[in-house]
Amino acid sequence: MKDKEPSVPPAPVFGVAAAPERPSAYDDTDPPRRRRLLPGLGLFIVVLAALAYVVPAVLMSGSVLRGTHVAGVDIGGLTVTQAADKLRNELGTKLSKPVVVEIGGRKDTVQPDEAGLELDVVGTIGQAPSGFPDPQEVWQGLTGTTELQPKVSIDSSQLTSTVEGLAEGVDKPAVEGRVVFAGLQPKGREPADGVLLDRDDAVRQIGDAFLRGGGTVVLTLRPAKPATTSEALQTALVKARKAVAAPITLTLGDKQAQIPPALIAANLTFNPDGDGSLVPEFDAKTVLANVESTLVDAAQQPRDATYQIVDGKPVLVPARTGRGVNDKLLARDAEKVFDTGGERTIPVRLGIVEPAVSTQQVRGLGIKEIVGSFTTTFDCCQPRAKNIQRMAQQLDGHLVRPGQTFSINEVVGERTVEDGYVEAGQIVGGRMVNIVGGGVSQFATTMYNAAFFGGFDDVEHQPMDYYASRYPAGRDVALLYPDTDLKWRNDSEHGVLIKTAFTDTSVTVTLWSTKRYDKVEPVTSERRDYKPFRREVSSEPGCLPTAGEQGFTIDVARVFYKDGKVVKKDKKLTTEYRPQAQITCAGTGQ
Repeated sequence: MKDKEPSVPPAPVFGVAAAPERPSAYDDTDPPRRRRLLPGLGLFIVVLAALAYVVPAVLMSGSVLRGTHVAGVDIGGLTVTQAADKLRNELGTKLSKPVVVEIGGRKDTVQPDEAGLELDVVGTIGQAPSGFPDPQEVWQGLTGTTELQPKVSIDSSQLTSTVEGLAEGVDKPAVEGRVVFAGLQPKGREPADGVLLDRDDAVRQIGDAFLRGGGTVVLTLRPAKPATTSEALQTALVKARKAVAAPITLTLGDKQAQIPPALIAANLTFNPDGDGSLVPEFDAKTVLANVESTLVDAAQQPRDATYQIVDGKPVLVPARTGRGVNDKLLARDAEKVFDTGGERTIPVRLGIVEPAVSTQQVRGLGIKEIVGSFTTTFDCCQPRAKNIQRMAQQLDGHLVRPGQTFSINEVVGERTVEDGYVEAGQIVGGRMVNIVGGGVSQFATTMYNAAFFGGFDDVEHQPMDYYASRYPAGRDVALLYPDTDLKWRNDSEHGVLIKTAFTDTSVTVTLWSTKRYDKVEPVTSERRDYKPFRREVSSEPGCLPTAGEQGFTIDVARVFYKDGKVVKKDKKLTTEYRPQAQITCAGTGQ
């Protein structure tokens, strides 16, 4: 058996390349072309997506997001300024819908300007996305719309004033029982229920209606009950008849003075005491002015120090201590007789009566020259003229001490028929209403300007709702008892004497004191922010036609001069006048 020969590998064949082995599918030492392309493709997609966001985002930046609408007005793509202008032009009028108010079956219309309604453009646009948008906002701007609700604001103080005007026309306060005299005959006024507008509820309802875009609201009238009763009135009538059945006799030693029934009746009333009864109130001071001279010589009676203007200069009238009857004690004793009956002879005693204002107090007040004066005019012979003149009479000669704050409402009090005031028209909350004492805002305006040029501190005043050409713009004053007042402070070291004068067509207030300034001048801005007035036709009874007056804003300040130099400047006061509607009365041709 032969041994096997060792195997020898075949010799290579020169000139022919050996075929390479196919790599395994799992061999990563040599990546395929497809794998090399994947990263590049991914990067391309990322860049493309970034451009798809960045390009429109850049185009949209600095403007309101595209597709943004406010109540149907497209503001997308506009700058904030452009969007604001477009909303004012296209949406402001659309939102200005009036509100109809129904009060006890009576209807009235409150216009947007009467409520201080205003489109809050800044607040409205502030809801819209702006600036550089994020991807979601870009997608929303490219594919969809953004609907925004308009924001509106209401001037609560102006709406409250308007509601006060509505209330003046519908309020019927409860009537308290009262007894007065017509000659010697007592006349009883029966107590009666009343109704009052719920003011807080009215402000809320009207404000909500405007925010809803207008409509009709029914306002609430609340019952008002009198404290007095018919039984209390009948009891007071019996007492009143007995009160004037005979004279009252005053005795002082061997002297006597009689108060006749007619004088008793002229100064006696029976008024509510707050607990349901009617009690007598006797004006003993007025009565004594008629009968005291029988008991006390005029030369013995006290006198307050005061000033009289003689030949254009203040002349001191010195005070005098005197003797007299105590009017408060007499009133107490007489009221007891009228209430419970009894002896109709009242013994009185004289006492030392000091003047309320001493000579020294007046002499040291430096009242020597005019420091401020102003005059306004009015049409003759109207009811409002009587009220202006009556207020002038009441305040003539009033003295304001150094540091004291003067208030018309505090000094004059409520304007009543008994005090000589009459019913006249006055604008309250934008509405012309008839009230006792209507028109006295003109007197307040006259006094305000006298104090303005006198250089005294303005403590409290409220401008009128509407501009009237007979007053200086920005320097008029509304007056309504008890809440709307004129107050100014005598911030000088000297007293101020108020002197008034009037004619059939004018009223003047002059302040006498010691000058602190060479002059006080107003600085008045140009009128701006004009607001057009609306036009109405009214068929209401007692309609008063008006010409219409546009609203505007104005600034007024004071500059104080001394020795030819400016020594002080007031902070400017801004007044915004409402537009006054042009009213044509139906059927009158006016």
